Amino acid sequence: MPSLDVAFNRALIEAVLVGAAAGLLGVQVVLRRLSFFTMAMTHATFPGVVVAAVAGVNLYLGGAGAGLLAALAVVALSRRRGHDPSTATAVALAAAFALGVALLSAQAGFTKDLTAYLTGSILTVTRQDLGVAAAVTAAVALVLAAGHKALTYTAFDHAGARAAGYRTAAIDLGVLLLISVVVATAVPAVGTILTLALVVAPAAAARLWTDRIGTMTALAVAVAVTSAVAGLLLSRAWDVAAGGAISLTAATVFAVSLLIARRRY
Repeated sequence: MPSLDVAFNRALIEAVLVGAAAGLLGVQVVLRRLSFFTMAMTHATFPGVVVAAVAGVNLYLGGAGAGLLAALAVVALSRRRGHDPSTATAVALAAAFALGVALLSAQAGFTKDLTAYLTGSILTVTRQDLGVAAAVTAAVALVLAAGHKALTYTAFDHAGARAAGYRTAAIDLGVLLLISVVVATAVPAVGTILTLALVVAPAAAARLWTDRIGTMTALAVAVAVTSAVAGLLLSRAWDVAAGGAISLTAATVFAVSLLIARRRY
């Protein structure tokens, strides 16, 4: 059992890593208008976490596996003629979360508290959690850097990118899978439900200040990391839930940015 200082230091590192990953990916989420899909992913990981907890297997595998299935389901449904992508996402969101609730209620005698997986428990992160967060953050940064041109093209002109020979379906699926992985990675820090704020709010705030993607990405990462660290410090000072404090801090930065931006323009 680590001491309080060790646990808090690990939590700080986790906050920085998860904030960086969320900020990097958040720019793509905002530019592609995938905020609703990201909310779906935060719900879709829940049944995977429940199954993993009940079976005693790695929670990351359970959450990421559920997110992968949800992403594939959304892509398959949205490509069918007459189906609105947002409708497919809504169905996947409701079905996945309902499945998690059903699985949990069916486990009579299962006493493990899954509240931490919904809202986070950053002070209990382990070295393994830090290793996973570091690996995912590095992978997200590399993928976004390597695919910058294709990602930007498809985000702003999907039809033009397809006509230019880009495999838009594969790129779209790749972004959805990145969202699933980042959401699963953020579970120890802010849980499956509160991840949305850390992914979307910093990038949305950065979007209000600049139109340049490079600058927007840097600002989004800075806001996400600052929000994660500040939220953790506030939770310690005020004795409130860290996941909620982190998400509220990110949301507050967005609200302030929105207010200032309206006054500027």
